[in-house]
Amino acid sequence: MKLVKNTDTKTVEANQVSDKEAEEAFKTILAWIGEDPSREGLLETPKRVVKAFKEYFSGYTQDAEQILDKTFGDVEGYDDMVVEKNISVASHCEHHMAPIVGTAHVAYIPNQRVVGLSKLARVVEVFSKRLQTQERLTMQVAQALMISLDAKGVAVTIDAAHQCMTMRGIKKENATTVTNYFLGKFKEDLSIQNRYLRFISK
Repeated sequence: MKLVKNTDTKTVEANQVSDKEAEEAFKTILAWIGEDPSREGLLETPKRVVKAFKEYFSGYTQDAEQILDKTFGDVEGYDDMVVEKNISVASHCEHHMAPIVGTAHVAYIPNQRVVGLSKLARVVEVFSKRLQTQERLTMQVAQALMISLDAKGVAVTIDAAHQCMTMRGIKKENATTVTNYFLGKFKEDLSIQNRYLRFISK
């Protein structure tokens, strides 16, 4: 199994922990919270949790650069921004492993080539399916798009609720966090940045 460092888009080899070892760890946690891992309703729970975690954190086995590898040049000179709004985000915070649930908006200005629209959502997915901070997640998506597409500019906005503060701790259930990251023309030209912000606010 290959894992991906949070700070990079590329896969690196990492030590493998077996499913069985992970299941035993979850049995220990069940006992720690006061449950009986041997009771009927919990017998298959460790196995199910391991399967769920593989899905929650599947981004560690994926490479954003490979997803963005195929581009298209037959765009007849299109050079305005491409904006994809309302991409669902489901991640987990690295501090409490609590869910982060929200929406991402992504835009880029092509440099002669464009990428399939589904690939923008897939890049968000790759970095979301890891332990994250929202700030880093926003930056990683933007940087991956900027580098892989050789774009003239990239903008990423994420608006999300963090269950580490809505369900525990301060328990502010209606609080959401908004992060923005701008590169290239989106950072250099406020008129372009403001036009993007108007697009995503509609």
